[in-house]
Amino acid sequence: MSLVDSLILVTGVLLLLGIASSKFSARLGVPVLVLFLGLGMLAGSDGIGGIAFENYSLAFGIGTLALAVILFDGGLQTPMDAVRTNWKPAVVLATAGVLVTALVTGLAAAWILEIPLLEGLLLGSIVGSTDAAAVFAVLRSGGVRLSERLTATLELESGSNDPMAIFLTISCIELLLGQVPLGTGLLILFVRQTCVGAFVGIAVGYWAVWVINRINLPAAGLYPVLVTAFGLLTFGLAAWLGGSGFLAIYLAGIVIGNNRIVFQRGIFLFHDAVAWLAQIVLFIMLGLLSFPSRLLAVSVQGLLIGAVLIVFARPIAVVMSVLPFRFHWRELLFISWVGLKGAVPITLATFPLLAGVDRAPLLFDVVFFVVVVSAVLQGSSLPFVARWLKLELPAVPDPPVTLEISSMRHVEGDIVDYSVGADSLAAGRMVKDLALPEGVVIALIARHEQIIPPQGRTQIEPGDHVIIVLRPGTRPLVDQVFARQVAQRAPIPVEIEFPLRASITVGELEDFYAIKMNAPRSSTLDEAVRQHLDGQPLSTSSIARFGEISLHVRELTAEGTVQQVGMVVLPQD
Repeated sequence: MSLVDSLILVTGVLLLLGIASSKFSARLGVPVLVLFLGLGMLAGSDGIGGIAFENYSLAFGIGTLALAVILFDGGLQTPMDAVRTNWKPAVVLATAGVLVTALVTGLAAAWILEIPLLEGLLLGSIVGSTDAAAVFAVLRSGGVRLSERLTATLELESGSNDPMAIFLTISCIELLLGQVPLGTGLLILFVRQTCVGAFVGIAVGYWAVWVINRINLPAAGLYPVLVTAFGLLTFGLAAWLGGSGFLAIYLAGIVIGNNRIVFQRGIFLFHDAVAWLAQIVLFIMLGLLSFPSRLLAVSVQGLLIGAVLIVFARPIAVVMSVLPFRFHWRELLFISWVGLKGAVPITLATFPLLAGVDRAPLLFDVVFFVVVVSAVLQGSSLPFVARWLKLELPAVPDPPVTLEISSMRHVEGDIVDYSVGADSLAAGRMVKDLALPEGVVIALIARHEQIIPPQGRTQIEPGDHVIIVLRPGTRPLVDQVFARQVAQRAPIPVEIEFPLRASITVGELEDFYAIKMNAPRSSTLDEAVRQHLDGQPLSTSSIARFGEISLHVRELTAEGTVQQVGMVVLPQD
């Protein structure tokens, strides 16, 4: 077997083992990134695989590409509302927080390792940032649901703190090598990294949206590739201009992900898969790069530095950075605990090796040990800490599978495949009794190997796949009807008007959407509105309030009967 054939075989085996380990990570209570690292260490020269890998330049290149892909996917999945409302604490954490963490950890590292202060600060700078790959992996696939404010702050911080960490690391290396004087040169470096990266990311992101919606490619499968190309272009252009490619590609992902684009769902699924592949490759490669025998030699110092980082440096940085933003003390404690370290510190630890800094191998081994401690201790205990601090929110219903209208033009609509479970509200009910919003159409029902044309008296059964055509704005209500239910259902968005047929009964509305109306359950919405208005003339501007909702008359028949209403869930005091 040739070397290339052997390489392909080994790559396939490692990828299969990596995917298999992700399957069991939740059962074992260990973050998936730790299993990937462990798999790489087992396959390495000190493990049973015996694969010798010590090419730091190649590792840096692969690590940079993988991190860029992971950050791009993270940006695509970050809602713009979360950015608007939480960017201030996230930015402060990503800058001042990283600086404070690096200083406290660096001072401790210099004393513990008995090395010069500047080398200690270099180590502190390397481990000072929260790693995006680790945070995304733990928060999004760890089964823990937090408030939107808390999740957005942590994800935005991890996605935007790389410029600060890179700036501090490069600054310490250049000071150690005497290549740049302390002062304005370092400040200019940081400002250029941040400003150029932000400008390129936002500008290329909007340009990408414009191109994607107008290019009319011959095959739908080319659209995810086109989006990937724009992401890589963003990173490379920002780096070429002297900015932060990591910040740029993250911001470009946010811009693209929050605009309606052609083949949007398919693009998101593709990049989610690519991000998973990048995580597997990245952490297995970093595991191969480590030498467990060398890690044991620095285990005591690594534990002490890790303890300082987790118990003192990160909490001090969090309190100093985000206390003015009125977080509850439990949220501050949780943010302090989720200072996860991962691929970024290990990748940054290759910088001193490539630059020829004294004691660079020692710094690399200590950083690797600290990352493993952080991932195992903080990552595995995150669900427990969230519950202990009473920050975990009830899980949302299992998301349905979304198909997509195959169109090369912008279409305001989705085709959704709902898999009906035994605990779904739709199970056992006839189509005519589902209280679906106006404009939502059941296209067909797939049952076992049969296709059933839906009619009013067709009964929905557990195990059915119900294919529905709907407008995106009605999706939250339809999800309530078909998705699997949990102990506490996800709330319907407030102050958004949902169109409903006035022939729906009050009882159906209350049962399907978990709301309360002060009206007889047997009344239709038409009857409830007319009774509530007590003989007042009806028009398309008439509004009737029933407890936590209001009904706006949207359409009337010639006889004065209400045909369609708009339901608005009112904010609760």
